[in-house]
This record gives sequence, C-alpha cells and structure tokens, in this order.
Amino acid sequence: MNSGSLINPSRPPVFCPGCSHETVVKALDRALVNLGLQGDRVCIVSDIGCSGLFDTFFNTHAVHGLHGRALTYATGIKMCRPELKVIVTLGDGGVGIGGAHFLAACRRNLDLTLIIMNNFNFGMTGGQHSSTTPQDASVTTSFLNRIEKPLPVAEVAAAAGAPFVYVCSAQDGNLTGILEEAVKFDGFSVVEIREICPGRYSRRNRLTPKMLEESVKLTPFRGLVEHNLRTEYGKAYREHLGKLEPVSLPEGIEIRFEPLERRRYEVLILGAAGQHVVTAGEVLALAAMSAGLRVAQKNEYDITVLRGPSIAEVILSGDEIHYTGIKSPDVVLAVAQEGVERRRAIFEKLSEKSLIICDSGLNLPACPAEIKEVSFRDLGIKKNQRAFGALALMAIMKRGITVDMLRFAIERRYESQKIRQEMREMLKKLSEGITGNGNR
Repeated sequence: MNSGSLINPSRPPVFCPGCSHETVVKALDRALVNLGLQGDRVCIVSDIGCSGLFDTFFNTHAVHGLHGRALTYATGIKMCRPELKVIVTLGDGGVGIGGAHFLAACRRNLDLTLIIMNNFNFGMTGGQHSSTTPQDASVTTSFLNRIEKPLPVAEVAAAAGAPFVYVCSAQDGNLTGILEEAVKFDGFSVVEIREICPGRYSRRNRLTPKMLEESVKLTPFRGLVEHNLRTEYGKAYREHLGKLEPVSLPEGIEIRFEPLERRRYEVLILGAAGQHVVTAGEVLALAAMSAGLRVAQKNEYDITVLRGPSIAEVILSGDEIHYTGIKSPDVVLAVAQEGVERRRAIFEKLSEKSLIICDSGLNLPACPAEIKEVSFRDLGIKKNQRAFGALALMAIMKRGITVDMLRFAIERRYESQKIRQEMREMLKKLSEGITGNGNR
C-alpha cells in the first residue's frame, strides 16, 4: 500500500484518458485518508459499468454485484457490520436500473454513502442513453432519449427522504472535502458527481467543465436536507429491537419412538387448494421427528390459494438432508387430480417398491408402483380431510411412520380439541374398517 493512501498499487486506476472517474478515485482516497480510516474499516460496494471498477482500486473490504443492486448488498453489510464505513459507487445507469433500491435507501436512511458518477450515458457498453441523458443529446440509441424525461437524481433523492444530498462536478476544487462530509454524515448521504465521458458521450456532444459547473449552479443541493433529518436507520432499528421481548427458541420434539427406517424416505402429497395438503405435510414431519428423524418439507401451490394444485414434498432421514428435491418418491399420497396433473412426469420415475395411496376415480399415469385406491367419499371423509386420510393410511400400512407416531403429531400440531377429536375418529375409522378396492 502506498504511504498515506488506500489505493491498491497492484491495480491502479485505469480509465479512458480524461475520464472524470479517475478524479473521483483520487478524491475519495484522500477523503478516506483525511478521515483516518484504515482499509479494514471501509467497505466499497460497486455496481456494473465503469463505476463498477472502484472496488478493485482500493485496499478495503469490497463487494462487486449485479447491475443496479449495489445498494441492497450495502444495506445487508451495514446492518451486520455497523462499525464499517460502507461506500457505494454507482453510475447513472445503475441508478436507473436499481431505481427502486435507490428510493428505498433514501426512505430508510441507513448510514451509507452513495457516490453517483453521472456522465449521462452507458459509457462502458457503447454510449447508449441512460436515465439521466438530456433529451437533446446525441447517443447511440437513436431517438429514445428524446421521448423520455431525464431523471433528476438529486430532486428524487430529496423527495424520497435522503437527509444529505450534494450535487457537484468532478472538477469541483473541494471534491475531497465534499466526500469527507458525506462519509462522516450519520445517515444516508448522496453525492451526485456530474462528469465528462470522453470515450463516448463527449465525442457526440459538446460538454465542458464550465458547462458542468453551470448545470450544478442550477441545483440547490449542497449537503443537509433539513426537513429529512432524522435518526439513522441502524440506530433506530437497534433501539426498537432492544425494547422487544426476547424471542424464545422453538420448543424441541421429544424422541418417543423408534423409526421404521433411517434411510432417506421421500413422500409426495398431491392435492388441491383447500385440502390442507401443507398441514398434512407438517403433521407427517412432526410424526417423523418424534422418532428422531431429520425432516425437510417443501410446498407448492398456486398463488390463487383457493383454486388449483397444492403439493407438499416431505423427506425423512436418519442422516442430514443435503438435497431437498424429490426424485423418486417412496410414497405418493394423491387426493386430487390437480396435483396429479402438476406432477404427472414424476410417476414414470416410481419403482415397484413405491406406494401410491389415492382417492378413487383419479386418473393416474401408468407406472409400476403398488396402488392403494380408496373411496374417501364412501367413507364420509370430506375433501378438506382427504390429505390427512391418505396420511393416516400411510401410517396404518407402516410406511415411513406408525399410527402411534401419527397420534403424537396430531396432539402436537392441533390446539383445538374439536380438530384433535375429528382426526382421532378418522384414524380409528380407517384403522378398523378400511378395505378400499384393493390393489390395482
């Protein structure tokens, strides 16, 4: 490291000749040194584009992310490591692409410093128009900028709640001081630096340092936005959090039974909305946990909730579950055609050792599995209870869980005595009298 500098000597700044980005790099370096900040106390989060090179030029912590998303990474870093000075570098392209994140950061007021290098185009990719390109500019995207209003970055930041907004040009003699002020500010600070892009923009458009300075004079933003001043988000968050009652750890499940199997055991429940398929999966999981098994559950259902397929995938295992996808289920509980159609392709992966417990009348794809067909309607089991009914049959047949394990899970899952009693009666009915139509 150079004495009195955080610039990375093995990767010095390299931009097009005359690019203002290099001026910003040097000014930021001086600001950090003047503030007495060591590299281990700073994190630079960069975006895509020429501004996205900043993280490589400094001997600091660094994150390089996706276009427009730098503020999201920075937010997570600052919340986890509040002692760090987190600095985000964006171009005008990144502000436009990540507009929602920009607005959220302004509203939130987390202690981040956002440096926006506004050179009015996508310089790295060919000089296309960006969110800040003037309507009278000549760019490579033909007429598009002429029919879009440019984004007034500083005005938007202030309107969205940013308490510190500064507009300047890269030629400002006090650029280092401006960046120092922004980094020191306890809250979200936005510095829009208007620049010249000699590689793309100024080849087509006359733009001089004097013209930039004149444009800066037209904006009123020189630091504090008085009506937006408020407690920094991280402090407010921790203050409110400290007033909450501590969250208790989840209650453990006492191991009461011996497992039927310790190998990986896959169960697929296929139903429809309103059949309590997800809850049936939870009951199965609790039953397995009562025998000391590890469990993974994944659910799938239409966003309409009240209509469409509802699916639960449950994996039981005596060992750790590293992969939560189901490839060839040991048991399929099919209680509605919607779920069957949604997972039709998986039936061809079943083996002769697989078991399907299904409601009568369902159209199942051809497969080699053993099939237990039951008319839940004839047994008086309502549609919203059939997923549990199929699970009860699975326990009665001693596939994966036992009836005792299922009884325990019922007591654990349901607080309502009425529901508990309904589940017990259904289990008793199935245990005593079910014959169905046999295997087919």
